[in-house]
Amino acid sequence: MSSSADPSQNYILAALPAEEFERVAAHLQPVELRLGEMLYEPGGQLQHAYFPTTAIVSLYNVTESGASAESAGVGKEGVVGISLFMGGNTTSSSAVVQSAGYAYRLDRRQLMQEFDRGGLMQRLLLRYTQALITQMSQAAICNRHHSVERQLCRWLLLTLDRLPTNELVMTQDLIAGMLGVRREAITEAAGNLQRAGFISYRRGHISVTERSGLEAGACECYAVVKKELDRLMSDVRYRQGCGVTPSRHSTVTS
Repeated sequence: MSSSADPSQNYILAALPAEEFERVAAHLQPVELRLGEMLYEPGGQLQHAYFPTTAIVSLYNVTESGASAESAGVGKEGVVGISLFMGGNTTSSSAVVQSAGYAYRLDRRQLMQEFDRGGLMQRLLLRYTQALITQMSQAAICNRHHSVERQLCRWLLLTLDRLPTNELVMTQDLIAGMLGVRREAITEAAGNLQRAGFISYRRGHISVTERSGLEAGACECYAVVKKELDRLMSDVRYRQGCGVTPSRHSTVTS
């Protein structure tokens, strides 16, 4: 495990009081998540929850014809496996690693034991679930009503918020699958953003060179998602020394 991976890099784990965190930390397993790794498939019994630190996990659905689209992304701000504590234990979506990195895995029995205590962990998980639902519903309306270029700006910004650098290791084919559009549409949209000087693209790598340009080009959906997360976490206090502050959730202000 890389020395840069620390459970307190995850905002939910970082917000737990020392007593709760120590109880959970005894059962956390550090895991390296590889690009394209499937964490769970539709209908399968979930065995673990994942708290990403540097990895990003995509939640997406696939039709019988093979078409796919992302419903939400999960990074250091959240947890993968909400159906465990929402009572479902299974889900109709898939969870696949979108950006390689690290996470901490917690056995479902330990998660439920902590959730059932009714402490801050329970409240944080329920608040995050509300934020995740907002992300999913906003993605649905965005994909239906906004241009591919605006969708791409939104998706790049949300992904960038979860990364420590301005560079994404991502192919156009993968992005097209996430947004549920043709690869040619992504090629055109990325080309427009590159000519505008907002991004620099080379095979499999995207560097964001002017974030403000992406924010100007994105639809309102990006701000809606970020503001809801900020609202739900506005009164959260992080453990001393964990290196996370509320302002780091987002660059968007009300």
